[in-house]
Amino acid sequence: MIEKTALQDGWELYTVTNKKGMRLEVLNYGGIITSLEVPDKDGNLENTVLGYLNIQDYEDNPNYFGALIGRVAGRIKDSKFELDNETFRLEANEGKHHLHGGPAGFHQVIWEVEPFKENNINGLRLSHTSKDGEGGYPGNLTVNVTYTLTDDNTLAILYEAAADKATPVTLTNHTYFNLSGSLKRTVASQQAMVASDQYTELDGELISTGRLLDTAATPFDLRSFRPLQEVFSSSHDQLRIAGGGIDHYFLFSDNEKPQAGLYDPESGRLMTIESNQPGLVLYTGNGLDDSLELKERKSEKHLGICFETQAFPAGLHQEGFPELILKPDETYRKETSFSFSTK
Repeated sequence: MIEKTALQDGWELYTVTNKKGMRLEVLNYGGIITSLEVPDKDGNLENTVLGYLNIQDYEDNPNYFGALIGRVAGRIKDSKFELDNETFRLEANEGKHHLHGGPAGFHQVIWEVEPFKENNINGLRLSHTSKDGEGGYPGNLTVNVTYTLTDDNTLAILYEAAADKATPVTLTNHTYFNLSGSLKRTVASQQAMVASDQYTELDGELISTGRLLDTAATPFDLRSFRPLQEVFSSSHDQLRIAGGGIDHYFLFSDNEKPQAGLYDPESGRLMTIESNQPGLVLYTGNGLDDSLELKERKSEKHLGICFETQAFPAGLHQEGFPELILKPDETYRKETSFSFSTK
């Protein structure tokens, strides 16, 4: 079932429900996931993502709650890059750097939305065209994002894009997950997994140094489910740089599935993630404080965790990272699925 609610200023809220009662809410503004209700081990449906109490707060949304991110997810050093012997200068929005598509990124546009039902599967198709030169990026870029909610409690996100000039592209979704249900506890009490042997080293401005470090024998070794409290209590210098947690890019290990996951022992909720992206940025909500009015409570450090499947913008300046240039004769097609169960 799909419902649409008209809001102010052309905003619309779409609610998608599957046969088991799992419910997804998405704004056409920013393509933002505002709520995701998932059953616990006793069948209780509760929200498992961070969202504002007041819908108007999404207009600024400095933490990117639930939003679609583009053209490039992550930080582009010094807000510039070179492509085909030309230097492109982007809009800076985090000091001198360009973050998550800049001040007018995909998280702050009104997407065209088309609800659909195919083979008893409900979903939403979102589309947007980013014009040549917008934010400093070359080329007209046409983007389609499809949210699909299946009856086996899987949320799949398909990203498709095409451009008429070579341009960097890596799209993601910036939902903060918390499987405790209704934000009853921080994610410190939950367990995270990322199938990765290597992660990026960051400098003091959270920009990649170009070095890939081994996860083994570090707090970044999440190759099996690990309590996040163990990570947060570590004195590792890279955790300190990121504000007392993780805000790093992990390269996925070859042929490992699922590539990532989150587990809450108390509620029994388990989320597993599969993607054809080369890696993800894992962000553990280190910059959150008590200043935000969320649906269930005030925000708090480590209240949510993001699994931002993507390529990495350091690839624009440094060797050894996945390619993120989309050429005119190519089609960008990436998919990430979030499957929910209990144990």
